[in-house]
Amino acid sequence: MTGASRGLGRAVTEVVLEAGDVVVATARDTAGLAGLVERFGDRVVPLALDVTDRQAVRAVVAEAAERAGGVDVLLNNAGYGLSGGVEEVGEQQARDQLDVNLFGALWVTQAVLPVMRRQGGGHILQMSSIAGIATYPNLGLYCASKWALEGLSEALAQEVAGFGIRVTLVEPGEFRTDWSAGSMVRATPMPEYDEVLAKRRHGMSGAYAHLQPGDPRKAGEALLKLVDADEPPLRLLLGTSAADLAPRLLRERLAEWERWDALARTTDHDR
Repeated sequence: MTGASRGLGRAVTEVVLEAGDVVVATARDTAGLAGLVERFGDRVVPLALDVTDRQAVRAVVAEAAERAGGVDVLLNNAGYGLSGGVEEVGEQQARDQLDVNLFGALWVTQAVLPVMRRQGGGHILQMSSIAGIATYPNLGLYCASKWALEGLSEALAQEVAGFGIRVTLVEPGEFRTDWSAGSMVRATPMPEYDEVLAKRRHGMSGAYAHLQPGDPRKAGEALLKLVDADEPPLRLLLGTSAADLAPRLLRERLAEWERWDALARTTDHDR
């Protein structure tokens, strides 16, 4: 588990430990994992990890596999939100967002795959988001990181199925955490967007932190059922809002493609 010290990752870690499993819990700062060690003893293995450091990732995964006797399930949960209009976001902010949310997940996945191949199987859970299916003003770069993770993971699922390795994209809606407060990075607002983004900026200000409809512990319980399934899905929506929105968006996209189908078919070579 990456990003295990706070938010959804912390809640899922606690639920899994309470179920009796062993968790290698990683975070940039292991001080945030101290309470887990006190409660669960040696069933939790706390390791410091910056997922953007590829060499460190490989070392930590090797240590995790040795100390836990393998890696049955990987939950790539480390990530954060970046709020700001597409024009407002700075270059380093954009690179940092992708570095954690996309490349961090890639480095951990690459490091775990040899372990799972040797074992003859495993399950990789990629923490995507409803923002990996939908898009939202003021979250363009965050959405881009999750859409990229979706594409990478769907290809990965096809590549590793023959090794007995399953891949599931977890697509939660809003859950009751501090995601929009403490873990949110914000671009410098441009006055040109004050009116257009006013509502979205307020929503990302932290005003709704811990007021979201989703229950993080119930998400953990759902993920336990997921990894126990004989035929786990490629995608799993979490939360009523996500379960309502995703099918509606897909229907809208299908209808739009159908409306423009005739033009789409005009671009092939003449026979």
